[in-house]
Amino acid sequence: MTTLNRILENKIIAIIRGADPNDVMKITEALLNGGVTTIEVTMNSPKALTVIEKITEEFGDRVLVGAGTVLDAETARHAILAGAKFILSPTVNSDTITLTKRYGAVSIPGAFTPTEILSAYENGGDIIKVFPGILGPSYIKDILGPLPQIPLLPTGGVDLENIHAFFNAGAVGCGIGSALVNSNQQVDEEYIEQLTSKARQFVSKVKERSE
Repeated sequence: MTTLNRILENKIIAIIRGADPNDVMKITEALLNGGVTTIEVTMNSPKALTVIEKITEEFGDRVLVGAGTVLDAETARHAILAGAKFILSPTVNSDTITLTKRYGAVSIPGAFTPTEILSAYENGGDIIKVFPGILGPSYIKDILGPLPQIPLLPTGGVDLENIHAFFNAGAVGCGIGSALVNSNQQVDEEYIEQLTSKARQFVSKVKERSE
C-alpha cells in the first residue's frame, strides 16, 4: 500500500507538537496501541529530525511518520532524509511541494481560502490541509461544492464530538492535535493510559462511519 493510500485509509493523523524528545517514543507506542498509526512530528518541536529518525528505526512500517509545520523545501528535504514519508505545511509553498514530490513523499500543504486550496492542489499537493479548521464541517462541504476533486484534510478544531460531521461533509481525513495528544501534560503512566483510550475512541469513530 502506498503512503497516500495508507493516509486515506487510516484517516487520522495524530499531531505531536512540542513534546519532550524523551517522551515521544512512549507517546507513539500509546497511539499505536490505540490503533492510530499515522503520526506527524512538527518541525518546531525539540530535536524533531532526531525524533523522526527514532520513530522510523523503532517502529518501522507499523507507524507512518511525517513531518509537520514544514515551511520551506530545505526543511522538507531534511525531514524526508530523516524518514518522513509525508510533509505537511500550514501554508502553500510551491518549492516545498515540488521537492516533496521529487523525493517520493506525500505532499499535504495547508490552505484556507478557495483560491489557496485550488492553488495548492494545482501545484501538486496530494491532499490539502484546510487550516485552521475553525469554520467547521460546513466550510468543508461548501468548498467541495465547486471543488469536489480536491481531497481535504481539516486540521485544528477537530475533536471526538465533531469528527463524524467533518467526514460526512466530505473530508478524506483529519489532523488531530491537542484533542488527542496534549504535550503540555506530564507523560506518566496515567497519561499513557488516557492517550491510548482516547486514540481508541477516535479510531472507533472512524470505523463507525465506514460500517
